[in-house]
Amino acid sequence: MGRISRRTFIAASSAFAGALAFTGLARAQSKESAFLEADVAAGKLPAVADRLPVNPLVVTPLEKVGQQGGDWNHALVGGGSLSMLVRYQGYEPLVRFNPDWSGLVENVAESYAVNADATEYTFTLRKGHKWSDGHPFTTADIQFWYDAYLTDKDTTLGGNAWWSVNGEVAKLTVVDEQTFKVTFAGPNGFFVQQLAWAQQDQMTRTPKHYLEKFHLKYNPEADALAKAEGLESWIALFQREIGMLDDNTFYQNPNRPTLNAWMFTVAPGQNTEQALAVRNPYYFKVDTEGTQLPYFDRIVYQMVADPEVLLLKTLQGEIDIMDQYICTPANKPVLFDAQESGDFGFYTLKETAANVMAFQLNLNHLDATKRELFNTIEFRQALSLAVDRQALIDAVFVGQGSPAQPSMREGDPLYNEQLAKQFTEYDADKANAMLDALIPNKDGEGYRLDSEGRRVSIIFEIDQTRTTFLDMFELAIPMFQAVGIDAQMRTMDRSLWEERVRRGREYDATAHQFGANSGIAAMLDARFYVPINNNCFYAPGWSLYYTQPTNEAAIEPPPAVKAQQELYRSLVGTADPAKQQELMAQVLQNAADLFFTFGVSLPADGYGVVKNNVVNLMDVMPNSFGWPTPGPARPEQFFKA
Repeated sequence: MGRISRRTFIAASSAFAGALAFTGLARAQSKESAFLEADVAAGKLPAVADRLPVNPLVVTPLEKVGQQGGDWNHALVGGGSLSMLVRYQGYEPLVRFNPDWSGLVENVAESYAVNADATEYTFTLRKGHKWSDGHPFTTADIQFWYDAYLTDKDTTLGGNAWWSVNGEVAKLTVVDEQTFKVTFAGPNGFFVQQLAWAQQDQMTRTPKHYLEKFHLKYNPEADALAKAEGLESWIALFQREIGMLDDNTFYQNPNRPTLNAWMFTVAPGQNTEQALAVRNPYYFKVDTEGTQLPYFDRIVYQMVADPEVLLLKTLQGEIDIMDQYICTPANKPVLFDAQESGDFGFYTLKETAANVMAFQLNLNHLDATKRELFNTIEFRQALSLAVDRQALIDAVFVGQGSPAQPSMREGDPLYNEQLAKQFTEYDADKANAMLDALIPNKDGEGYRLDSEGRRVSIIFEIDQTRTTFLDMFELAIPMFQAVGIDAQMRTMDRSLWEERVRRGREYDATAHQFGANSGIAAMLDARFYVPINNNCFYAPGWSLYYTQPTNEAAIEPPPAVKAQQELYRSLVGTADPAKQQELMAQVLQNAADLFFTFGVSLPADGYGVVKNNVVNLMDVMPNSFGWPTPGPARPEQFFKA
């Protein structure tokens, strides 16, 4: 990447065609890794030609063909950041997003086909593809996931809404060892895009030969195994081993075979200082010269306590590639000045998030009085008016951005001005007037009292690794207090935040980001527009109702919210692009009227840090969790010159 001035870099953050071919010749010409030579010589591993599929996936490197070897020096922050691993080594769905996020390409699947009305999808796997322990990966694994998890009422943890149409789960038909079909009761136009979304294709993460011993249907002794592990039943054991409890537990099991480029030998949680992933000897990709990928032999993750420690290690040149947690506007000057001493440069992230931060009150609060107040739309609107967004933007984002709610970006065909701009003007007087109409009584310190005579307090529970959130809340808390709301911030380790907010219900409010601000991405990640998944922290019970209406924790939404969910269900059910646009426009208009959350600004472009000797990383790429940056840019072809 060309060197830019410090002034330009700090003021504003600044083609990989991915040519792929499938050929048996690449398998025959594949070269043995020095990292694995001893195991091959000792007979512990077969030769590389026998470890690859008949038709491996041939990857054209971005800049140039590399060489195998060396370490990718990385880091994980806090105890609960393991969901980040999909970005670095866990993105291997059947079909994946291409590097510029303009479409899809085959990946684990050698090919796929869709019928005209998007009711039937046919996938063909690679003959000879193997799990990391050498066991064949076939449609038996797909069938196992479908039978033992997706449709098993004992073990399923829900989700996977894209596998159903009109409340009916798709039918799986295995044709042979490499071919299977998925048939829906009606059109499901986004099925392959949903499979390509980060973490959502569980079919490529479920080795039958390893997991079947933990399931009672396949092993009558499964309960005994569970009790030996100190668990109540085989169900808890199976859910733990399959890794679907959450992203953290998935990556904490180094025993489960994988299709990924690297496999853990020391998993996060096994060691407080370092986690280690080594090359998968059976990985299914090669470069254009026949060299088996990945290029890096190992990924070495330092386990760091907080972003400050990570920043220090980056400044010292100990981290090869990083953007999460430390590449904030506030850190730009110090990172820019440390380029030479740290031997690194920068890449640009095109921001795709719907907002830099969305304030989210828990509309399903367990406290009835708080729940009623939070569900009063005028209350949320008043809080939005109480926020001086420009002050936050100037202080935290060096003036980069403009006031906006979670919304589509201007210029997108789906841009909705009401959704983007309503209640973004700073008007404390109007906020006070609106609150006076709702909760006029105050205590001796000027804080408002609810209908039970209690001070109206809102504790925002925040993941402490999100340093820009902390900076924004330092400014926002006094703004809420100025209109009589006893707002507080409670910071916590990421793992505790995951437990309390993502999986819990006993919180007042939180803040988060992501979602999407354009096109197909927003249709797939509509978290701020309709409560549909566990990323909708403003309505966990309503979200669960969308995916599992019979779950005891699900809460039936009010009619307007339920209608919004049904509209979104219609959207993801249609295969007609014009109809998709029409329905999404209505979803966005309804979201504007429902005003679930309020935000600060659409994000300006971001940046990341990369060591100068790293080759084949894109200079510019999307920044998203759904397109799990930099996963679709193919980390398997990164190497050090």
